[in-house]
Amino acid sequence: MEIGNKIKGLRQQLNLSQAELADRCELTKGYISQLENDLTSPSISTLCDILSALGTDLSEFFKKEVDEKVVFGGEDFIEKQDDGMLWKWIIPNAQKNIMEPVLVELLAGASTSVDFPHEGEEFGYVLEGKICITLGKNKYVCKKGETFYYIADKSHSIVNNGKNAAKFLWISTPPNF
Repeated sequence: MEIGNKIKGLRQQLNLSQAELADRCELTKGYISQLENDLTSPSISTLCDILSALGTDLSEFFKKEVDEKVVFGGEDFIEKQDDGMLWKWIIPNAQKNIMEPVLVELLAGASTSVDFPHEGEEFGYVLEGKICITLGKNKYVCKKGETFYYIADKSHSIVNNGKNAAKFLWISTPPNF
């Protein structure tokens, strides 16, 4: 790890000159310059003083940053075709997250299997067509541009009784698909 370069970046974020940082740490501007150019290495005590002046500490300074993927495209999606349904998991490994979004396409006459009561909530947005949600003993029609939301404490399923395919975004929390 290039300690000097990281210290320089923190200093610049705070709009401090090398002289200002040196004054705050009771060091010389020359020492800060050598440090930032990796020409010298600080003692642990000196590094703690510098990091304190920069508003951080050793654990935060050495914390490994994970390059988190935020945007996903078609090449990241996982697809499964099953009995008139196309499931697209649009966030890879979403089972480890708090919610799991899936893009579902139901052909005319197709339905999801009955999902038994479980802990959590489910939300959906119909992109094309219309679907019928069975929640316990009740049935609800949801068409293009509409949303659905329910607590999953009753048996539930979704069917496409229409003549055309229906497509909807379905989000479960905690992950359940």
